[in-house]
Amino acid sequence: MSGLAALLAGHNPPDIYRWHNAAHVPDVQHAVEHAGWRFVYVDGWTVEDKATFLKTAAAAFDLPGTASESFDALSDALNDVTSGQHEGTVVLWDGWSPLARADEQAFHVALSVLGGRVNADRGDTFAVLLRGEGPPVDVPELPAAHH
Repeated sequence: MSGLAALLAGHNPPDIYRWHNAAHVPDVQHAVEHAGWRFVYVDGWTVEDKATFLKTAAAAFDLPGTASESFDALSDALNDVTSGQHEGTVVLWDGWSPLARADEQAFHVALSVLGGRVNADRGDTFAVLLRGEGPPVDVPELPAAHH
């Protein structure tokens, strides 16, 4: 079973993970939604600064414009994100490395904001997949399920 399937089935806990997978975005979206989860896609390939990340993340989550004003505003808005009738939310952040390389501080704050939502006491299940190569980050690899 792939790491994503194990996550969707509840065998891997929700977290921020590095994910090495070349599946096309529509295929990942289909797998996530077929398992009853909400899918959010963050296209980070052209994101190299805080302002662009905030705008990109707010748009990906369909958040109000105020969410793109600061990391605090984004964090507050994410706390209100629910997946509705879904099991939870899976965020696929493709191309995280441009931000990590160009503005390491903004990248780490972004991870902290997302991690705060992953570990929130309230709200539904939330997982983030950092896909693609990049600089070393202190984030676990999405493990395959144990048989």
